[in-house]
Amino acid sequence: MRASLLVLALFVGSSLALDCQEIDGRLKQIDASDGQVFGVNSEDSIYTRYGNGWVRVPGALKHVTVGPAGVWGVNKDNLIYKMIGGRWEQAQGLLKQIDAGGDQFIAGVNMLDNIFCLNRNPTVTTRGGAAAIPWNLLPGSLKYYSCGPYSCWGVNWLDQIFVMKGVTPDACMGSLAWQLVPGALSMIEVSTDGSVYGVNSAGNVYRRDGVSVANPAGTDWTYLSMCGKSKHVSYDLGVLWVISTEDKILTCS
Repeated sequence: MRASLLVLALFVGSSLALDCQEIDGRLKQIDASDGQVFGVNSEDSIYTRYGNGWVRVPGALKHVTVGPAGVWGVNKDNLIYKMIGGRWEQAQGLLKQIDAGGDQFIAGVNMLDNIFCLNRNPTVTTRGGAAAIPWNLLPGSLKYYSCGPYSCWGVNWLDQIFVMKGVTPDACMGSLAWQLVPGALSMIEVSTDGSVYGVNSAGNVYRRDGVSVANPAGTDWTYLSMCGKSKHVSYDLGVLWVISTEDKILTCS
């Protein structure tokens, strides 16, 4: 009953029709920040947007992220990589999903849905190799975790939504007190400006309204109407990048 009520709550907000255009290429996951766009396709090939086209990046990743913390990714074996000087360097640890959207810190979850983050100094200075990295283990369990300038959001295996407040570059664990947010999403992304978007299990896209430094949890959800169903989103500089269930790439505004 509780799960049903959470799902219902997500659909009680307002709705907005988006103007979306399909662009070239096929991707299964995408991330955008400060004008940069990276993504990976179904074969784990990596691409970045350059002008009006895609440029292949050497390597193979199942999830890639770009943000103030740089460009990071994880491969099919959950190994972590950081792009340094145009090359991928392996960093210590294992994650299945990683996010570089925090203020020069990174975060992510591992195969057991354990939640980790790395404060600014080790995030910026790590050069890969065998050197140990001081990962911080957060309480709880999430399947997807994304951070912005002042808060981090995540979803668990039940698609419940949580926000962590009090996050700073040198205290990426935040307040250590999860706030449950009404609704249900299968993935969620926080942009560099703090905007929050997500996709539910039915392939519908939502935006969290009222999010601010004073109120990191926001106020309610807006359903974003568009053609077809989606599985991944990322927002940057007024553009919502959407990956459809068929791996089509859409830009929406």
